[in-house]
Amino acid sequence: MRPHTREVCAPEIPDLRERVMSRSSNFAVLENFGSAVNSDHLGELDEYVAPASVDHDPAPGQAPGPEGYEEMFATMRRAFPDLHIEVEHVMATDDEIAFAYTITGTHLGELMGYSPTGRTVSYRGMQISRFADGKMVERWGSSDELGMLRQLGFIP
Repeated sequence: MRPHTREVCAPEIPDLRERVMSRSSNFAVLENFGSAVNSDHLGELDEYVAPASVDHDPAPGQAPGPEGYEEMFATMRRAFPDLHIEVEHVMATDDEIAFAYTITGTHLGELMGYSPTGRTVSYRGMQISRFADGKMVERWGSSDELGMLRQLGFIP
């Protein structure tokens, strides 16, 4: 008598490795983007942002695509030469990364028409970024700019 055998098929997970690699590569893009901002290598941002990238919450007057990020961060770095963004909490899906961060810097240059104060700021923000083909293609986010302006003494 032959024992009853049943062929067991493992569930197909053909894209598990691809999804893990996608998350890993998206994290790398995000880390490289942050490193470029923190080290003032803003010309590298076009390596991490798609040309047709959409920022759903742009800074006033921010152009689309990598050029918009370069100019926006250049403006911030002129105002805060020691600008630093520290990512504190991260969550990810296959094509999106959500994270909370803290921005710090010393106000040593003009900002929105305000003269330098020499004051140090620390304020928080959150962002969701969507990735495709190894680049950021969409961004939603918000930083506590009101808190920054209060710390600088520009508003009560």
